Order: sequence, then C-alpha cells, then structure tokens
Amino acid sequence: MNLSRLNQFLVPVLAVLLGMIVGSIVMIVSGYNPIAGYSALIYGAFGDPYYIGETIRQTTPYILSGLAVAFAFRTGLFNIGVEGQLIVGWLAAVWVGVSFDLPKVIHLPLAILAAALAGALWALIPGILKAYLKVHEVIITIMMNYIALHVTNAIIRSVLSDQGFKSKPVRESASLHSDFLDAITYHSTMHYGIIIAIIGAVIMWFLLEKTTKGFELRAVGFNQHASQYAGMNVRTNIILAMVISGAFAGVAGAMEGLGTFGYISTKAGFTGIGFDGIAVALIGGNNAFGILLSALLFGALKVGALEMPSSAGVPTELVDIIIALIIFFVASSYIIRLLLSRLQKGAE
Repeated sequence: MNLSRLNQFLVPVLAVLLGMIVGSIVMIVSGYNPIAGYSALIYGAFGDPYYIGETIRQTTPYILSGLAVAFAFRTGLFNIGVEGQLIVGWLAAVWVGVSFDLPKVIHLPLAILAAALAGALWALIPGILKAYLKVHEVIITIMMNYIALHVTNAIIRSVLSDQGFKSKPVRESASLHSDFLDAITYHSTMHYGIIIAIIGAVIMWFLLEKTTKGFELRAVGFNQHASQYAGMNVRTNIILAMVISGAFAGVAGAMEGLGTFGYISTKAGFTGIGFDGIAVALIGGNNAFGILLSALLFGALKVGALEMPSSAGVPTELVDIIIALIIFFVASSYIIRLLLSRLQKGAE
C-alpha cells in the first residue's frame, strides 16, 4: 500500500479517534464518566441481537444517502438536496406499495425502481439548471429540499391518507420486512434493505472505477474545460451525475418507506438522513466501501446513544457533539495529513 492510499485510510480513522478523545474531555468537564458513557454506547449498538439489528437498520439508509452525496462529490458536484430526493423517493415507493396488488417478485422491485426514478427526476432539475444556466447546484438543491417536504405532505394528505397525516401500510408484496431477520434479532426493525444498500455500494464502485462512462463523469468533475476539449459532452455528464446521485437518494427513501416504517406520514421537518449522508460521505472518503464503514459508525452512534441516558446518565446530545467533532477533524484533514507526513519523514 503506497503512502497516499495509507494516508487516505488513516485520516478518517484518526479523525474518529480524535473526536472520541475530545468527546471524552467534554464528558469529563460536564461531570460525566466517559468510560461508562462509551460502554453504554457500545452496548446500545452491539450488546445483543436486537441492538445489532437496530444498528444495521439505521445504517441502511445512511449507506445510500452517503453514496448519493459521494457520487456527486466524485463528479465535481455538491448535492445538498439528498434529503429532498430521499423524501420524494419515500413517497413514490409507498405509493406503488399501496396502490398495486402484484406478485412480490414484481411489486417490490417496482416500488424500489419508482423511488429511484422519483429521486432521479427531483435531481434532474438542478442538474439541468447547472448544465445549461450555470446556476449553482447548492442553492437549487437546498431550496428543493423544502419544496419536496411540503409537496409530499400535501400529497399524503390529499391522495394517500384516510387519516389526514399517514398513508395506509404498504402491501406485504412490496415490503422489505423479513420474518427470518425479525426472529434472529429479537423483533428489531432490521429488514432486507441492507442487501440493497451493499449492492448500491458495489454499483457505485463499478460505475465510477470500471466503466468508460464513470471515467467521463470523474473527468468532467476534475476539469470541465479539458473534458470538453477531449470531446466529452460536459452538459450531459453533469445532468447524468445529478440524476444518478438522486437515484441513490430515492432508494434510501424506499428503505424507510418499504422497510423501517412500512408507510409514509406528514413531516414537520426533515428526516436528517440526507444531511447526515454528507458526513457519512466525508468520513468514508467518498469511497463506496469506505462509506459502508462510516455509515455503520453513524448507525452505531445514533442507536447506541439511546442507551447512554439510562445506563450511564449521559445525555444523547453528547453523541451529536462527538459526531460534530469527528466531522471537524475530517474537515481539518490537512492538519492530520501534515502530521502524518512529518511522522513518515521522521521514520525514514
């Protein structure tokens, strides 16, 4: 393994360790026992089959939202609209899951495909505006998050709901629920979505690293002018990158609609999964397989935090502080890289 690849691996690992260390200091200053706090967190994430199931379930949409953000990053775009694309994907998946009565082998893939298509179409708009009018994708995607939130709420109330705030449950033929996983994890909400998320990571890796189109997408992200000079269609590649990113986000929404909840309800605010996907992508180094690990870290932190107040008396808000610290150290990776380079020079 060469030094650049080693550093790429070590930077997020050190960022996580530094975040944990500074988090310990915050706990001590606040009057809490960090050993008890972290012990409760680890137990709450991996202490028994139920907790493991919940951690994997929480990890599933984080993988797909992280892939959505990372795919855009790798192609020179900053898709802040993953949250909105996730919500419209959730809506589309539940609509298909409720409205049709089909064999499972057709119904479930159709619902997931509908979610991917909805997320892709929602991302198509900022893609076109970026490609043809040079409108910055960050501004458009942020605004479209709010449009997605309120439009889906209106559709739920007027089309999908008999109660005014919640849809009917999706049909069994469109559900990701697994009796087998339910039994081995003591009735956790874990579902088959984790398999789809892992397949998504493989698809992203293969597309970007092993195909000509993936090379084009990355090349346009690196330098649009050079890519255009080389004969690549820059506009088409920008739009395609946003559409693929949106499709990953839409499938993340399907995991919630067809797996975790089995329905969709009106929302007073965002789910947070799309925004957490930014941190997952950063910690994973925008690498498909790194995202699997960073999503597992986030899933463990989110689920394990629920055990901290009862077992150690530590408020769950401290986990948010630790996550923020980890992101800070990842963002400050230049300092970590500088320290690593000096250590490596000293070792020589």
